[in-house]
Amino acid sequence: MAFKPRYAQPFSLSDAISLDLPVITEEIARLQHSLQKLRETQDVLREYIEESKEHDPEIMKAVKENEVVIGSQEERIEMLKIALRDKGVSYHEHYNLSSATSQPNSTTAPHSAPQTIEPEADEEGGIHL
Repeated sequence: MAFKPRYAQPFSLSDAISLDLPVITEEIARLQHSLQKLRETQDVLREYIEESKEHDPEIMKAVKENEVVIGSQEERIEMLKIALRDKGVSYHEHYNLSSATSQPNSTTAPHSAPQTIEPEADEEGGIHL
């Protein structure tokens, strides 16, 4: 397997492959959440830069640093996806990763219909499930 990272990573591909499946999927989910927040921050910073008459060098530096972090985290996700494939797990973006690793509940009948839980509103306008 020839994978050469472009960014410094806290683990190698062989380290990723040696991780347990739940650890890999949880790390992918964590990194995806982090990337979402970083991209939101980048949007805010870029909007500020566009609207500002003065270009603050610290903000420009933060945008550049965030780009490196984003690239590194995207690469790390790719490494973890390779580790999943190595373990014979097919990764699909639209699937919830944690559901792929959860064990079926042994007390649930295999063909039982899903239960619907109706939320109840309280007097303060909140909802109780």
